[in-house]
Amino acid sequence: MLKIAVDAMGGDFGPQPIIDGLIAALKNNNKFTAIAVGDEEQLTKLIPPQYMNRIEILHTEDVISMSDSATVALKRKESTIYKAIELVRNGDAAAVVSAGHSGASMSLATLRIGRIKGVTRPAIATLMPTSENQNTLVLDVGANVDCDAKNLLEFAIMGQVYAEDVLELDEPIIGLLSNGEEESKGNEVTKEAYKLISKLPNFAGNIEGADIFKGTIDVVVCDGFVGNIVLKTAEGVADTIGLILKKNLKRSLISIAGAVLMRKVFKTLKVRVDYAEYGGAPLLGVKAPVIIAHGKSNPKAIKNAIFQAINAASSNLNQDIEDRLKKYKD
Repeated sequence: MLKIAVDAMGGDFGPQPIIDGLIAALKNNNKFTAIAVGDEEQLTKLIPPQYMNRIEILHTEDVISMSDSATVALKRKESTIYKAIELVRNGDAAAVVSAGHSGASMSLATLRIGRIKGVTRPAIATLMPTSENQNTLVLDVGANVDCDAKNLLEFAIMGQVYAEDVLELDEPIIGLLSNGEEESKGNEVTKEAYKLISKLPNFAGNIEGADIFKGTIDVVVCDGFVGNIVLKTAEGVADTIGLILKKNLKRSLISIAGAVLMRKVFKTLKVRVDYAEYGGAPLLGVKAPVIIAHGKSNPKAIKNAIFQAINAASSNLNQDIEDRLKKYKD
């Protein structure tokens, strides 16, 4: 049975939503157990007695806050994220989920768990909603602000394998994010990356930002600087659309009547753009699944982040990434 390590104290709202999400995951899946890392006194109060046999508590009181520098993570060996990562490193857990300091999670996972053979830099991947009944996987969205062409090739390979093994997509299509579709567009790094990634199957070439949301591309490759801007912009646009709709619907009775008819459509839209539906962002390229959840994660987001961790840990993801890297990088 799989065991998942959960940083139970790292989120913006303390342990309550994290434990609630863990309980929800346990209710829906009886094939895993968990190790909740955090203050035992606080956590015990939040866990219903009937779930105590499936949740082990690893006590520690130190929590790396969002204001702390990621560089202190290696020194804070009693912190919740350090201990959660160590559980995976030592083989006591198959995967880790944290809504805490993302920089600390990334650096500890890379240095303590280690990278898959052939991976130069791990990348954070996230799912973006599209106009179709599917999502687009985008990476990197923040782990690496400066990348070379070989890094982008690695991201393409890792993203394609993740789409196959975890998202269960057949022959996922890759696109390289650029400022135009022509092969001649882009900076020197993306032009070189185009040549390297073109060796992979199902490479669609350069794509523009709007293509991310059309559902025609399965995996979008970019460096972490550009990817993080894309992610934050998309979140902002989704919030703005919601506010515009609300304000305009309040202006007339006709609009209000229309709102009743459109309620189901709005509900569907909210689901599609809600990060809680996807749970968290996998850190691809390390030797065990590490899921980085949003700091403001609610129980639903934590539940889905745990399901992501289970799916990744149950797959042959790491070996497939290593094999694919060897095939196309050598």
